[in-house]
Amino acid sequence: MQDFSLPVLQAQAEQPFIVKPFRRRVSRQVMVGNVPVGGNAPISVQTMTKTKTGDVAATVAQVNRCEEAGVDIVRITINDWDAAEAIGEIVKQTRIPIVSDIHFNHVFALRAIEAGVAKVRINPGNIGSRERIKQVLTAAKERQIPIRIGVNSGSLEEDILEKHGYPTAEALFESAMRHAEICADFGFDDVIISVKSTDVRLMIEAYRMLAEKTDFPLHLGVTEAGHNTRRNNQILYWYRHSPCRRNWRYYPRFTH
Repeated sequence: MQDFSLPVLQAQAEQPFIVKPFRRRVSRQVMVGNVPVGGNAPISVQTMTKTKTGDVAATVAQVNRCEEAGVDIVRITINDWDAAEAIGEIVKQTRIPIVSDIHFNHVFALRAIEAGVAKVRINPGNIGSRERIKQVLTAAKERQIPIRIGVNSGSLEEDILEKHGYPTAEALFESAMRHAEICADFGFDDVIISVKSTDVRLMIEAYRMLAEKTDFPLHLGVTEAGHNTRRNNQILYWYRHSPCRRNWRYYPRFTH
């Protein structure tokens, strides 16, 4: 089996939950609704729905089944106006923190924040201009809602892709840091970062860079994992032996 071992980090003053075989890295803590992520909090489990978000009844039912299965946080896509209109009612009818997943249209992020979601995930590669990001950060800060900078190897910014020639670990890291700096410029600190790739080894390298060079809590997950058992097993093995774990996403298999 491939060795994904990591170096042991320095001891920290507060006794960590995970003491063997590694000590967890020191990170800032962010609240996603009533679920703490980072710091010395237990590792949280997140999944996402597979329903059409505009179908409130079906989406609420799936969120409730996820909660019954032990999930802490659920991500829901806001990919059209029907979804943007429905998210408020979904939040009202569910008990666990809901994360809105935003691509391309920052207005959907603003609508989700108004609806009371617990966190907003934005994709740096397609969310748009700095001014649009500022609008989202301002609204999130007013309501004390954290942001996940969700970098994806399939949608990196054109200039970063041109610089590196390929979605390398360095490219994923650079994209994440660019938008973390934008957040810092606007005084926004409640940030979680993910750097996902279909290539497990590349993704692990990018997460290692983040773990070594930043104190952001990290959201771990493999993009387009689907039913790829080998890929899922690789990341699960590394996850079990990694000190940088904070928030883990998985996809339960629903039959309807």
